[in-house]
Amino acid sequence: MKAAVWYGKKDIRVEERALKEMKADELKVKVAWTGICGTDLHEYEHGPIFIPADGPDPITGGQAPVTLGHEFTGVVEEVGFNVKDLKAGDRIAVYPIITKGLHNPKEDIFDGFSTIGLNIDGGFADYAIIPEKNAFKLPETLSLAEGALVEPAAVAVQAVKEANLVIGDSVAVFGSGPIGLLTIMAAKTAGARNIIALDVSETRLEKAIQLGATHIINSMKTNPVEEIRKICPNGVDVSFEVAGIEATFKQAIQSTKIRGLVTIVSIFSGSIEWNPFDLTNGGVKVMATLAYEPVTFQQTIDLISTGQLDVKKVITSQIELDDIVEKGIKALINDKSQVKILVKLSGEM
Repeated sequence: MKAAVWYGKKDIRVEERALKEMKADELKVKVAWTGICGTDLHEYEHGPIFIPADGPDPITGGQAPVTLGHEFTGVVEEVGFNVKDLKAGDRIAVYPIITKGLHNPKEDIFDGFSTIGLNIDGGFADYAIIPEKNAFKLPETLSLAEGALVEPAAVAVQAVKEANLVIGDSVAVFGSGPIGLLTIMAAKTAGARNIIALDVSETRLEKAIQLGATHIINSMKTNPVEEIRKICPNGVDVSFEVAGIEATFKQAIQSTKIRGLVTIVSIFSGSIEWNPFDLTNGGVKVMATLAYEPVTFQQTIDLISTGQLDVKKVITSQIELDDIVEKGIKALINDKSQVKILVKLSGEM
C-alpha cells in the first residue's frame, strides 16, 4: 500500500509500505481522509519530538520510520477474532491515543501516552490497523471528511472543559491557527460572551471572526494586553495559550483577571523564561492540556454531527497523498490562509 513515512527531520517519503499483521482485537481500516496536524509540521521541521527514533516506544513498541497521520477516518474492512462491537462496513473516526491504562480516564491521559500516527503507524496510508477500542462509530449525519476533524476539535473541547468555562465568561485565545480557531468555536458553543482572538496574521484573524470571535487583535500592530484590557478592564476570565511562544504566554498571564485561569493548549518547541511572581501578583492560575478523554472524543462527535461545531469551515484544502509535503506540510508552514488541509485516501464521504 502507499503511505507517507517519516524517516527524519525534513524527510517524509511517500512510498510502498507493507501493512502490519492484524491482531485478534484489532481492525483493518480503509482510510478515507486524514488531516495534517501542527504536530506533523513540528515533526517535519524539528523532529523527532514525539516519534521514537532511538528505540522502541515503551507503550506501542513502534519505532521510526513510521507512517504519520493521527487525524483520520475510514471504513472498517476486516475485524479480528475478538472484536465484538464493530463490523465490516462501519464508518469510524480514530481515537489515536494509547495510554498505559493504569488510572481512570481523567488521570490516564496525564500519565504518559502514545499516539497512532506518531508512535506507531497511522493514517497517511491506504489502510491502517488499529485496536477496536480506538475506533468510534460515526453517525450517518457526519461525513468521513468532517470526521477527520474530530481529533483536533477534541483538543479544543477538552481545553474548554478543563477551563470550566461557563456561560457569560470572557475569553482570550492567543494564536488563531487550526487549534486556536477550533478553541474559539468550542468556547462559543460553551457560551462565552466576549471571545478575543489574537494573531499576527490578518487572514487568520478574519477567519476567527467568521468562526465566532467577537473581537480580533493583531499583536504585531498594537499592544495586545492593553487592547484586551480595553474590552475587559478587569481582564478575561480565561486565556487560552495556543501559540506556543514565550511572548504570548506572558501576555496571556497579564491579560487574565485576578484569580483567572491561563490554559496552555500549545506545544512549546523549547523552554521559555518567565517570572512566577507574575502569577503571585494576581493569583492567576496556570494549567495545561494536550490530550483528551475518550468521553470528550465522543462528545466532540456529537457536537459536530448535530451542527453545534461546524468544522467544515476550517477545511481550506483537500490534496492527494503524493502531494503531502509540497501542497500540505509546506503550504501550512508558509501560507497563513491555510487552516486545515485534508489528505484524500479513498475519498469516501
